[in-house]
Amino acid sequence: MLETNIDDSTGEVLGFIVDECMKYALDVFYTPIYMKKNRPAYKLSVICDVENEKLIEDIIFKHTTSIGIRKIPITRDILDRKKEVLTYEGGKYNYKIVNHKGENYVYPEFESAKELAQSKGIGIKTAFDLLKILYDKEKEEI
Repeated sequence: MLETNIDDSTGEVLGFIVDECMKYALDVFYTPIYMKKNRPAYKLSVICDVENEKLIEDIIFKHTTSIGIRKIPITRDILDRKKEVLTYEGGKYNYKIVNHKGENYVYPEFESAKELAQSKGIGIKTAFDLLKILYDKEKEEI
């Protein structure tokens, strides 16, 4: 994990940095913190593979005023997962299926829920619920 504290950035710039880092990272997030003299700031955290460390450091140094980056070795446990696509009323919707101890968990992808919500004029929560119901119904038919 790469981390740095940033106390002089706008939300737009932080959003840009997250997008740029995500091109090479496994995960990127920032956390509100307080620095010396009680100044509000953000801690930028980037989880990445070692081979992408320098690319991400370059992004951080290029686009922020950071003059130092902490490197923290971490390990991750990840669940088995697969992707599936279902068709509903002409649209294709993506799902992530995760397995833990023989139990499957179904997660519609956000972009699919967003597309369904916009095309049907429904709320995003309703779109997620509908996509889960559609997946369960599809699996019952098999």
